[in-house]
Amino acid sequence: MNMDSPITSIKGIGEKTATLFHRVGVDTVGELLSYYPRNYDVYEEPVTFANLKTEKVQAVIGFVKKVPTVSKTRRYAVTTTTLEEFGEYLHITWFNMPFLKNRLIPGDTYIFRGRVGKKKGRLVMEQPEYFTPDAYREKLDTMQPVYGLTAGLSNKTISKAIKQVLDHMDLTTEYLPDQIRLDQELAEYNFALHTIHFPVKWEDLLLARRRLVFDEFFLFILSLHQMKDAAEIRKNKCPFRRVKETEQLLKSLPYELTGAQKKVWMELKRDLSGERVMNRLIQGDVGSGKTVVALLALVCAVFNGYQGSLMAPTEVLARQHGASIQEMLSNAGISVNVVVLTGSMSAKEKGLAYEQIESGQAGIVVGTHALIQNKVRFHRLGLVVTDEQHRFGVRQRELLADKGFSPHVLVMSATPIPRTLAIILYGDLDISVLDELPANRLPIKNCVVDESYRPTAYRFMEREIGAGRQVYVICAMVEDNPELELENVVDYTEKLKRAMNPAITIEYLHGKMKAREKNEIMERFASGEIQVLVSTTVVEVGVNVPNATVMMVENAERFGLAQLHQLRGRVGRGKYQSYCIFVNGNDSPDTKKRLEILNKSNDGFYIASEDLKLRGPGDLFGIRQSGLLEFKIGDVFTDAGILKAASEEAAKLLKRDSNLLKEENRELQKRLAAYRMAESGNLSL
Repeated sequence: MNMDSPITSIKGIGEKTATLFHRVGVDTVGELLSYYPRNYDVYEEPVTFANLKTEKVQAVIGFVKKVPTVSKTRRYAVTTTTLEEFGEYLHITWFNMPFLKNRLIPGDTYIFRGRVGKKKGRLVMEQPEYFTPDAYREKLDTMQPVYGLTAGLSNKTISKAIKQVLDHMDLTTEYLPDQIRLDQELAEYNFALHTIHFPVKWEDLLLARRRLVFDEFFLFILSLHQMKDAAEIRKNKCPFRRVKETEQLLKSLPYELTGAQKKVWMELKRDLSGERVMNRLIQGDVGSGKTVVALLALVCAVFNGYQGSLMAPTEVLARQHGASIQEMLSNAGISVNVVVLTGSMSAKEKGLAYEQIESGQAGIVVGTHALIQNKVRFHRLGLVVTDEQHRFGVRQRELLADKGFSPHVLVMSATPIPRTLAIILYGDLDISVLDELPANRLPIKNCVVDESYRPTAYRFMEREIGAGRQVYVICAMVEDNPELELENVVDYTEKLKRAMNPAITIEYLHGKMKAREKNEIMERFASGEIQVLVSTTVVEVGVNVPNATVMMVENAERFGLAQLHQLRGRVGRGKYQSYCIFVNGNDSPDTKKRLEILNKSNDGFYIASEDLKLRGPGDLFGIRQSGLLEFKIGDVFTDAGILKAASEEAAKLLKRDSNLLKEENRELQKRLAAYRMAESGNLSL
């Protein structure tokens, strides 16, 4: 058994279980070992009722006085019991576990462990584990890994499979040079891999995690350097001359470019006509006008005799880009054949698109990752634009660029990130910043509220809908999980339909829906047929709906600030005043402090820098920034210090051995090649 062995080579894992593992992105032994826990359960000493803290998992000793009661609701059998300690009460609830009525014996003492909450002024614990005192003593002070799951795949199955591999597979050869490990005080790789899954103590876990985070950043940065080195020696074999059509497009716009847009367009023109191939990132806040600048470059490519392509992360966004580009060109009187290519198109539609792309009839090609498939052959690709680049691996845009003869590469990102980190993470690119919003944009009005504000929010939403506007509601989960008190998309939609005017059309959207279903819902919302869209963060990179003026985010405390800012960017895109309501599901002072940053500012770069200050080494398994170069274990905010250290070490190593040809770097070279190969197939879209 080795890292490339299929997961079915592990004893006890057949095809059925392998299918479940595939759902969480695990097909090989190596992918299983890098499927790191998302958290750990630490079994600590029970506390008294008086010392219980809400929103925290804790254990209590309880004396069961009488048989638990069982009642039925529409969806669950609810088992309840109440414990008392010196006049303090704890109300315990289990969902769909009616058998506990016969398991918990009156007169016996048990230890109950679960998340403590408060409902209507009462202390509650939902879905706790229960133990005899002796059984709990065996678990005391141990750390149990908690993995991300899918329906049918249990934590026990994952844990058991990983333990079996670690116990029977040969040790992995250490590949980091000794000097780097010594200078950075990094743990040995095999120790780190075993400990991240089965830590004995907190100190060991911190060492293991630091090593694996360092490795992830280090390999990523080395890969970037290889790309940058290759780009720097690539001469510009398709220099673009200035064309009158770009000026024609500018004159047709119903607004004047901002100063920042003009500056970035000058930088692009300089690159496109320069001596080496352009590799540039446009980093701009939501609504700063990145797409218009990219279109100017695409028009420049077409009227220099080349094709331009724009790769978007979702089908809905790709189609909207295609439609808006065609509309802007038509308004300017510019004739260009714009072709859209997505995965859900019929075979006939794809065949026609392939022909137009290969023959050169397609001047601008807009699509999803379908663009990098082998069947897509460009006639003369001169410019590659990728939107929301962090959603694609670095290797994916490299694959698209390989379809042309050293085409120019332009990357766009609306994810706010402090410049110090951007320079590292986008190390192969020159960076342009759009730090100015169009003058006609009204600032979004924000408020942070608790759950009691919902009825008021619903009435406000109804008034906006009555004025012809539309609303987004964002929830943290897709389906109900009784163990977590989070608003979920499916149930929330039903609740909202009961709470609001029945004439209002309310639908839901989530990532588990089929592409065709998602596209249909988004198109109906974009056309105004749906007034309220209840969604997960799948709309984070969504369509442009200028008519949407309200966004309400449930359980806002569960999201990173940068992601909340991205979500907020779905509104405020039209001429109407827009509003964002952040519903805080807990009363933690730290949470209030974080969300207050969003309340005070609409500046994504300020928010990102403040988020960086608030995050620290203790926040290892808290909120991650979804969508921001999604590393498996590292987080660019929490682990900013490790990211900088990895960047410095990579620079020093490449200065000593630019091609990693020295004997001491042989294992590292193999590991880097495997990393780049794995990234080529990482199309998590």
